[in-house]
Amino acid sequence: MKEQNTIQLAQANTDPGFKIPGGDQKPASAPASGPALSDTPPAAQGGTPMEVSPVQGAPATDTSTRDVAVGGAIFLVLLVVFFFARNAYANHLVRRRVAPSSADTAGWLMFFGLSFLSGALVLAIINSSKFLSLAVTGTLLLAGVGALAGAFFTGRR
Repeated sequence: MKEQNTIQLAQANTDPGFKIPGGDQKPASAPASGPALSDTPPAAQGGTPMEVSPVQGAPATDTSTRDVAVGGAIFLVLLVVFFFARNAYANHLVRRRVAPSSADTAGWLMFFGLSFLSGALVLAIINSSKFLSLAVTGTLLLAGVGALAGAFFTGRR
C-alpha cells in the first residue's frame, strides 16, 4: 500500500504546470510529405553532424570581467609608477640646465608616451584576438612612440 502511494505521488509531481493551449488534442494523422522525426541525433542516423560557426564580425573569444579587472589594476599601478618617473625625469632635465617649462613638458610627454605603450600592451595581453589590431593597438603604439619622441626632442632644448 505504501509503494502505491509513493508511485502516485511521484506521478502527480511530474506535471510541470505548463500546458500548451490546444495541446490536449491529438492530430488525426501525421503529414505524409514531411520527414519523420526521431529522437536519435543526425550523426547516429547516418547524416553529418552540424557544425556551429561564430557570427560574422563577432570576437573569437570573450573577455571575462576578471581579466579586465586585473588588466585595469595593472594599468593603474603602471600609471602611478609613470607619474613618479615623470617627476624624476623633469627634475633630471632641470639639473641638466633645461628650462623648467620645457622639462615639465618633456616629463608629461614621457608620461603619456609610456601610458599609451603600456595601454597597448595590457590590451594585447587581456584579449589579443579582440584588441591586437591596427585600429586599436596600432593607434596606441603610434601615439606612444610620437609622445616619447616629443619628450626626447623637447628635453634637448
